[in-house]
Amino acid sequence: MIEPKPVLVDRLDGDPVEMEVSTDMVKRGLVAAPVLIGIAALIWGANGAASAAFAIALVLMNFLLSAALITYTARISLSLMMGAVLGGFVIRLGLVMIAVLLVRDQSWIYPPALGAAIIVTHIGLLAWEVRYVSASLSHPGLKPRPPVPHSHSRNHS
Repeated sequence: MIEPKPVLVDRLDGDPVEMEVSTDMVKRGLVAAPVLIGIAALIWGANGAASAAFAIALVLMNFLLSAALITYTARISLSLMMGAVLGGFVIRLGLVMIAVLLVRDQSWIYPPALGAAIIVTHIGLLAWEVRYVSASLSHPGLKPRPPVPHSHSRNHS
């Protein structure tokens, strides 16, 4: 009897769940942005609000870039994807640093507000998203939404 050879997965062709999760995080970030910007405005004034808005945009772009790297490289090779995840992390941190360095001397930047908003936005969105991510192979990505119950009660008077 001939035994089947094991199948080695060398790339992924499934749905891009990382983009699904990332875009969901961006949607949540856009919902939270006015609140965060408002808090920064109360604490640090107009420059704090502008700094927070810039920081939120940086964080959201960082999440989208991360997902795009995974989505693109996973379809080519899992080894390439692993390298892109590791190297991409360092590159994305470098891009955030460069963006901050490019604006740090602008009159509208208040560094404590910028730093606080970057940290709070990253950690806050990751913690918020944990509630919505499925840790199941049957539903990779976001948890399926529960079905909406339909009301079938009719008035028969």
